[in-house]
Amino acid sequence: MPRCRDLQSPKVVYRTARAGLRVTRGQRRRLIGLLVSAGDVWACVLELNAWRRGRGDAPLASYQELCRELAASGPGTFGELDSVGARSVLRRYSDAWFAAAKRRRSGDSAAQYPRRRRCMMPVRWYHGTCGLAGRALQIPVARGCPPLRVRLDRDLPYPAETVRSVTLVYEVGRLWVDVTAEVPVAVYPPGQEPDPSLVAGVDLGIIHPYAVAGQGADGLLVSGRAIRAEHYQHHYDAKTRRRAVARRAPKPRQRGSRRWRQFRRSQQRVEARHRRRVRQAQHEAATMVIDFAVAHRAGTLAVGDPRGVLTMSAGRRHNRRTRDWRVGHLIRALTDKAEQAGIEVKLVDERGTSSTCPPAASGLLSPPGGSSPARTASSPATAISSPRPTSPPARAAGSRQPLSRLTSRTAGPERTCQVSLRHDVTRAAALITAAPADPLAGTGPPRAPLAGCGRESLAVRRGSRKHGKRTYGEVH
Repeated sequence: MPRCRDLQSPKVVYRTARAGLRVTRGQRRRLIGLLVSAGDVWACVLELNAWRRGRGDAPLASYQELCRELAASGPGTFGELDSVGARSVLRRYSDAWFAAAKRRRSGDSAAQYPRRRRCMMPVRWYHGTCGLAGRALQIPVARGCPPLRVRLDRDLPYPAETVRSVTLVYEVGRLWVDVTAEVPVAVYPPGQEPDPSLVAGVDLGIIHPYAVAGQGADGLLVSGRAIRAEHYQHHYDAKTRRRAVARRAPKPRQRGSRRWRQFRRSQQRVEARHRRRVRQAQHEAATMVIDFAVAHRAGTLAVGDPRGVLTMSAGRRHNRRTRDWRVGHLIRALTDKAEQAGIEVKLVDERGTSSTCPPAASGLLSPPGGSSPARTASSPATAISSPRPTSPPARAAGSRQPLSRLTSRTAGPERTCQVSLRHDVTRAAALITAAPADPLAGTGPPRAPLAGCGRESLAVRRGSRKHGKRTYGEVH
């Protein structure tokens, strides 16, 4: 929970870590009872506002009004749930109500007020109401109930004195706690801090999550082939499981058997494990980008925002790729880590940038069915690059020429290699494990036109054939 801080105090950010709980059967029953009681508080607020809405009265949405209603209900109304945990549910309802009202005032008719009941709701306790010492967690309960102490399954990355809140959640049959703590912003020695005038461009990709272009010729390409393999394997396993159980699946409006409910629980566990793996890999990729920016003293990251393409239908297979992309989480993970490192992130709109010549910075439209005018531009940089231009993040970073050195990282800093870009940083998506002996396509000097042709051909040179037939290059 944010608190009032002195202006002279060091800057901090708030970060959350999740840890599992090691509980006995009795402790698990009591913890689930707390979550169910929180769901009862949520349902009571919904029912109260439904009555007021039926009478034509104004709804109770402010946090203060809801707390007065909770105090009037008296102690022991919601089992072992204490007043601090119940007020956290009221805070969640109030925030959701006012957020929906703000969206509706701005013209978003799809915004809905919170009116759905839930069996269990997360419960949050703030600093000073719960105790945390090492792995031991003291959860507050209502007055007169026995104390509830549980143990975490791992050590937290934050000191106990920096913890601001603890949230109890239930996900896919397991109990978790989200611990939020104050993390100080990084402080650098004099002369090594990030310079806000140095800008690095970041391009987000479907296969590779991040491609970074710095001020010079250095760049970073974070390989995402392991993430893509995880998506492919998970999709294949999910289809196989659905086909295996399709014959015994319950019909519509038919209650499933105990065996079917067990299968559904195991399926949800697999889905949750897949999401955790992808989320962890994307966090590690964002950490690589921040380390690269700190090493090059880049104080500003210009990140291309490609979320406009998510609403475009591109077929069944590509729609699944964009769904698995999770570009919003990539932006959030990069923004959070950049804020902790003292680096500013600016989102750049990428709309209409595929028809811009990088050296000339002018709009060029490709004719239907023809080649782009960028191929025949007079600038040498355009002559050897692809028709696609430098992305907006790369332009913001001041990069006008194709990168000559790009660092590709697959697992860590120790596994790096220098690769050459076939296109600019926008299309730098090829994982190359060794430096090629010959120049890659598009990086060497332009080929001389074939005999009898007035323009450059993309066909590969071939020798004469014995059967006397003309080759593709000779015909075209």
